[in-house]
Amino acid sequence: MSKSASTVATYKRSFYTALSTVLLLTSASSALAASDRVKANTLISNDYCHSNLENHIPSYQYQSAEQQALSCMLTQVKPYQQADKTAHQRYWAYKAQAWLNYAIHQDSINSRSTAGADAAQAAESILHSLKNGTEKNISLYQDIPAMSALMRPDLWATISALKDSDGIAVAPREMAFSEVALIWAATNQCARGRRESGIHFRMADRWLEQARQAYVNSHDSQTNVALQARIVRYYEAYAPLDSGEDTCHGQALSPI
Repeated sequence: MSKSASTVATYKRSFYTALSTVLLLTSASSALAASDRVKANTLISNDYCHSNLENHIPSYQYQSAEQQALSCMLTQVKPYQQADKTAHQRYWAYKAQAWLNYAIHQDSINSRSTAGADAAQAAESILHSLKNGTEKNISLYQDIPAMSALMRPDLWATISALKDSDGIAVAPREMAFSEVALIWAATNQCARGRRESGIHFRMADRWLEQARQAYVNSHDSQTNVALQARIVRYYEAYAPLDSGEDTCHGQALSPI
């Protein structure tokens, strides 16, 4: 073999050896990352499931650790939705349920976005507050997360006006579900277009109309006129924030 050919062969062997090392390290890193995710999910599952896995094996045995945790969290928010709880406790419990439903849906479709993780984190935070009796410290006026946007300012105006007017006292479930549905709808529209958002916008509209009607039926005409005027003020403030484009960057919301 000539010196030139020998040099080329040596170079090739060095190159392939280096490439194999890189691939091996990459595979090992991916395996460790996957292992870390499994450990994190298992920890969450253990935090929330406790004896539920033993007591409900048929419903949990085919679920991943993350799915188990989400299912167990759903079970744990139920007691806070009962009639012996305050309206605000029930509101937060229903909001946690709505976030969990969102997270479970994202997991079921194997979504690669962070929306499911964000929803699960929001539910987890609410559940901790309910358990610790600190839900009163959570602001009712929470910003729209970065994964979503302010779309349908008319509906957001109604939500904020009802919050100002203690509408949660008469419709905690409807208020909670409509708010998360609006966030879900806008997230879907940014990710996949209007065809994917329509059903959730309609759900939000339906829940919110039920909340508004419950409020109207519980108050006199003067109070209801004041609610409508407040809705108009919020709409005037929110309408300019709706760009009309399918872009999500969150939105700060505050009472007026």
